[in-house]
Amino acid sequence: MPKRKKYPKLPNGYGSIRYLGKGRRNPYAVHPPTTEFTLDGQPMVPKALCYVDDWIKGFTVLTAYKAGTYTPGMEKTLEIGADSRSDLASVAQRILADYNLVKGVKTQEKSKTFKEVYEEFYHWKFETDQSREYAKSTLDSTKTAFKNSASLHDKTFADLRHQDLQDVVDNCPLKHASKELIVSLFHQMYGYAEIYELCEKDYSAHVKINTEDDDEHGVPFTDDELNILWAHKDNDIVAFILIMCYSGFRIQAYKTIEVNLKENYFKGGVKTRSSKDRIVPIHSAIRPFVYKRLKKYGCLLGRVATLREDMYISLEAIGIPKHTPHDCRHTFSRLCEKFKVEDNDRKRMLGHSFGSDITNRIYGHRTLEDLRVEIEKIKICD
Repeated sequence: MPKRKKYPKLPNGYGSIRYLGKGRRNPYAVHPPTTEFTLDGQPMVPKALCYVDDWIKGFTVLTAYKAGTYTPGMEKTLEIGADSRSDLASVAQRILADYNLVKGVKTQEKSKTFKEVYEEFYHWKFETDQSREYAKSTLDSTKTAFKNSASLHDKTFADLRHQDLQDVVDNCPLKHASKELIVSLFHQMYGYAEIYELCEKDYSAHVKINTEDDDEHGVPFTDDELNILWAHKDNDIVAFILIMCYSGFRIQAYKTIEVNLKENYFKGGVKTRSSKDRIVPIHSAIRPFVYKRLKKYGCLLGRVATLREDMYISLEAIGIPKHTPHDCRHTFSRLCEKFKVEDNDRKRMLGHSFGSDITNRIYGHRTLEDLRVEIEKIKICD
């Protein structure tokens, strides 16, 4: 039995031609490019433009669709006789003409500036998408991040590379939180640009912030606010806020800390020598949240900027005034004080230096179980 002929793989964003199996009059389904995705990022295959009996016909239809010359039913005009060279030449000319149109369209699309792509992205995310309502603070943060990327506004988006984006972040004189918003905007814009083929790849993927987080001051959550958080613990973002409030790490640390669910502890930290590689027992009240998050996402934290934005939205939705992720660290410190956790152990779990206190710095030896006894003194708010 002769094998079915193999055809070349189509470029990303061109559409697809699916073989539906033998025994059909028109076994090839011709689908336009995917533009919609599920919540977990899986592509949603759009409805077929038509069904044809020959792959070449399907390719001709897709090329016409890309060029804007496709009309429903045109596939019926594409007759390719088995021995007809004139038919094949006619189809080839048609494909070539449409291909030239496609190239012209792509050239026009790729000439868009960073500002033009931002305006399209903003309309697409905040105005066209009616599936959710965004907080005013989110809209303002997006606009501010764009304003702080002024050096890119008039540059051709398709010509930008990683270093162009990294330079914007490195040269920004503002605080760490403002830089996080810029990086978040880059990620979102390139996500949009990849869908609509405005760039070759995501050049924002490895952009990072090369300065320490300067958000050391903070306002802890009150007991009343903690009660509200516990009342909404089934919300993933609220649950993560509670994880931070009852463990005390800096926000960046949650990306890399070791989580040992067998012995119930976190190990890691960032910034100072005292902070790094410290051990903090997992409080029994937050262990279910840690387990659920690891099972669902495979990690505690993805992008800091995304979490920060989601945190602001979630707090506003449940009626709590704005708090930063660093406020959770201050909350942990406050809870340790309130429930009489030994001060030297509070410092250990927060990763603070003992300074000139030689007794604790050199001779202080506390086991995991010693620390667990202390952290379990913290009770859930009534």
